[in-house]
Amino acid sequence: MITGELRNKVDKIWETFWTGGITNPLEVIEQFTYLLFIKGLDDKETINENEAVFLGLDFNGMFPSDKQHLRWSKFKDFEAGEMYRVMQEEVFPFIKNLHGKDDSAYAKYMGDAIFKIPTPLMLSKIVDGINNINMEGRDTKGDLYEYLLSKVATAGTNGQFRTPRHIIDMMVRLMKPTPEDVIVDPAAGSAGFLVSAQQYLRENHADLFLVQGLKEHFNNHMFYGFDMDRTMLRIGAMNMMLHGVDNPNIEYKDSLSEVNTDKEKFTLVLANPPFKGSLDYEAVSADLLKTTKTKKTELLFLALFLRILKNGGRCASIVPDGVLFGSTGGHKSIRQEIVDNHKLEAIISMPSGVFKPYAGVSTAIIIFTKTGSGGTDKVWFYDMKADGYSLDDKRNSIEDNDINDIVERFTNLDNENDRKRTDKSFFVPVEEIRENGYDLSINKYKEIEYEEVQYEAPSVILEKIKGLEEEIQKGLEELERMIEG
Repeated sequence: MITGELRNKVDKIWETFWTGGITNPLEVIEQFTYLLFIKGLDDKETINENEAVFLGLDFNGMFPSDKQHLRWSKFKDFEAGEMYRVMQEEVFPFIKNLHGKDDSAYAKYMGDAIFKIPTPLMLSKIVDGINNINMEGRDTKGDLYEYLLSKVATAGTNGQFRTPRHIIDMMVRLMKPTPEDVIVDPAAGSAGFLVSAQQYLRENHADLFLVQGLKEHFNNHMFYGFDMDRTMLRIGAMNMMLHGVDNPNIEYKDSLSEVNTDKEKFTLVLANPPFKGSLDYEAVSADLLKTTKTKKTELLFLALFLRILKNGGRCASIVPDGVLFGSTGGHKSIRQEIVDNHKLEAIISMPSGVFKPYAGVSTAIIIFTKTGSGGTDKVWFYDMKADGYSLDDKRNSIEDNDINDIVERFTNLDNENDRKRTDKSFFVPVEEIRENGYDLSINKYKEIEYEEVQYEAPSVILEKIKGLEEEIQKGLEELERMIEG
């Protein structure tokens, strides 16, 4: 977690941006990101330089001898006006052309980076602020960036980019990524699912870093994220790199279009795809329309997941409730495809307040395995009522929280067989789902237990009312006497 001291330093830098006229939270993070990247390049150069000296090797760095003044450690001490000139005229053009030397995800998206800090004094303050942050260690860097991203949500702008972190973490814990997985989020945004997955692997499979092949896989071939917003791609790539993934595959891609030719490539999908409504048929991949003839993005993404997963690959995705019970041909066909031709494992119904204050939409998590040959025999449903936060716009922390219970029950499904439909979780046999037109909404199957309330006989209630009436009358008479007296 971010410490109070670090939080205060970041808040102060944020305030400098804000008072200087950069008030869009995403823009603040973008400019902050550029400066973190520039500082990170110099830190990396210094480490490599020191190693070369220690080993007695010649050193060929990314900063040529005539470009040494472009290093953070050099220009941070320049007078404000000179620092501003060097940053605007030399540092930015230099990092924008780094792609040829550095094929990292972040370098790919520096090509259209725009330096927006308006004044030398403001730049000088921000550089001083960042320079005073001790960012040694992956955890500190990651925590710092997580805190920056949380400000997107609290500022109430572009909040749709952030799936609540505790929901992301729950989904990752449900899916239990392995060191051999190839993980994708086809609507990655700030890469929250990928960050959580790498953290889970560090905590539960730390030995993977002792195996050269697995370590190389983790840093270069495990994580994929696609988006069509270049700002989010920059932010997502930096988020992964600051969390210690050297070369995440964060790419510009319209996941639903013909341009995306990915097929049977990944073993795990973690996603919260956009529910933005409709697309043009012309823009959508013909492959996806064969699975579900629809313009609705939430249905097309499910078809995409089936296409891009390898056989045996797993998926956990957030879907709007309409996906579970919608009556159009597109809705029914995708549900039937998953139930009959693959293995639908779980539907976790979430309360509508989970995405407040940005949206009050009711959502669920759908979990399935791609098999291509069926395998659904029964589906596990869970009726989640609380996620540890109030379900109003304030989202204050509360005690009620079903998350650990959900993970515990899903991890031990053998213990779920005897649960009744009145419980929080229960199984529904596939035959019953087929009989109900592949309806996957929990309310179709959940039974509500009504407690019988015993009321007194009407005559007794009437006598009590009369007694109260008499007491009121006496009180009024007493009050009248006191006023007259």
